[in-house]
Amino acid sequence: MEGGIPQADASAFRALLSLSSKNPYVLRLAFSAGLGGFLFGYDTGVISGALLYIRDSFPSVASSAWLQGAVVSFALIGAVIGSLVGGWFNDRYGRKKATKIGAFLFFAGSVIMGAAPNPAALLAGRLVVGLGVGTASMTAPLYISEASPTKVRGALVSLNSFLITGAQFLSYVINLGFANAPGTWRWMLGVAAVPGLIQFVIMFWLPESPRWLYRKGRDEEAKEILRKIYDANEVEAEIQALEESVKKEIKESESSSKVGIWKMLKNTAVRRALYAGMGLQIFQQFVGINTVMYYSPTIIQLAGITSNQTALLLSLITSGLNAFGSIISIYFIEKIGRKKLALISLVGCALSLCIIFAPFYVTETHSPEISPIATSHFNGTCPSYDIAMKTSTRFGCNKCLKSSPACGFCADPSNKLAPGVCLVLNDNSKMQCQTEKSSWYTEGCPSNFGWLAILGLSLYIISFSPGMGTVPWVVNSEIYPLRYRGVCGGMGATSVWVSNLIVSQTFLVMTKSIGTAWTFMIFGFVSFIGIFFVLIFVPETKGLPIEEVETMLEQRPVQFRFWKKNPLPLPL
Repeated sequence: MEGGIPQADASAFRALLSLSSKNPYVLRLAFSAGLGGFLFGYDTGVISGALLYIRDSFPSVASSAWLQGAVVSFALIGAVIGSLVGGWFNDRYGRKKATKIGAFLFFAGSVIMGAAPNPAALLAGRLVVGLGVGTASMTAPLYISEASPTKVRGALVSLNSFLITGAQFLSYVINLGFANAPGTWRWMLGVAAVPGLIQFVIMFWLPESPRWLYRKGRDEEAKEILRKIYDANEVEAEIQALEESVKKEIKESESSSKVGIWKMLKNTAVRRALYAGMGLQIFQQFVGINTVMYYSPTIIQLAGITSNQTALLLSLITSGLNAFGSIISIYFIEKIGRKKLALISLVGCALSLCIIFAPFYVTETHSPEISPIATSHFNGTCPSYDIAMKTSTRFGCNKCLKSSPACGFCADPSNKLAPGVCLVLNDNSKMQCQTEKSSWYTEGCPSNFGWLAILGLSLYIISFSPGMGTVPWVVNSEIYPLRYRGVCGGMGATSVWVSNLIVSQTFLVMTKSIGTAWTFMIFGFVSFIGIFFVLIFVPETKGLPIEEVETMLEQRPVQFRFWKKNPLPLPL
């Protein structure tokens, strides 16, 4: 057993706090490796605000929902590749080298984005950043988990999630700070090179994961690090557990000339771990979280807020709630466990998404009409509106914004809910509208219920962050057997980025085709399905030593009751 730690509870949180004085070495390791999560979080948050200004700089991006999605999703394509290669690289060359490479790629990609002269160069920078983020996203929780005492392992991996959400909050602050600066989005994206460079330099002074060192036969190096991590009365038991785990791996390796993917999947513990780990990562994305983080300002504009700065300011509130939820998770992840926290989170997500659905549905079905009289005073009327008038088709704001070519809605200056004007989407139309002291809408229609959508978003974030925002990363960092941890961790991270890519690339297209309301309702339905997945397939690993997880998975049948106690008694 890894030190004979009893089942974790609220005392784990107090133990985590005491590390700052008792063993700051562990915290230094966690924070330094957690900068990988910081890079991931910063990119997620900064692109949502930068996208508003990228649209203004490049007309081709503004007129294409697909291209707007590509600005986001090219980083995700890179992340898929980075996580796929990262799993193999982690096992072969170690967690430390993988972290350094991820940090350097993030640095290089940020510089390319900040200097991009056209959309093609911007997409290239996004791809390079994605390679770094994909590598860092699976390496950081893995490194932290393998270099953490059992009792505070979940809390320290949750700390990585806090760095993700904290970076998202910081990115919105930076977005606001550069909103009126020359270059706007270039500064927003370019400044991201700083944390990448910092982590790259710091990693030269950090040790390798002790568990990886043991696997490579570097026992004395591993023991030296373990003695710095564990208390004196725990370290020998930890060393013994690692030796037994490595011996088991060597024995399996000798029985076969090559341990391939099929042999790995025949292992019951690995198979059940992948069901739980990859499934959690997929549901984490398909409940829609990164549409909120990548497109938060855009969603707020869909709710009827026209100002870029106002949208960024309101997004700052939601990102602040996200960071606050991660702090809550650090406490509750060890108090009530991974499984219960995920279930509570999914229930909250499903309910809050229903709240978000309501105002968007009302806005889409009762949007302001188009006024023929007011339209006659403007040039550049939307061609789709002219065609609709000839066929006597009802044409309102919502239909105006979905027209092709892209059109914008100019609200009545005295009453935004009164009939307005549908114009071609360009600078001249915007200037004509604003000259009349009217509001110019390009993403969403005027509404009196925008506040309800923003409230729903806030509830969604505070529901998601402590549970589904953290639990999948914690579970994936501790559920896989040591000899397969790099490969399986890479598979889990890949499932995140593939799912993230699918959701992010299709979100804007879905809002245009089926409407924002029904898009969020689909996410709500996925949240509901996720509840049953967690109940059936996800085991509880709270307080369980890593080397014991494999034995638990081998003996664990499918369980419908999340309150069922672990079949293996923990040491006292």
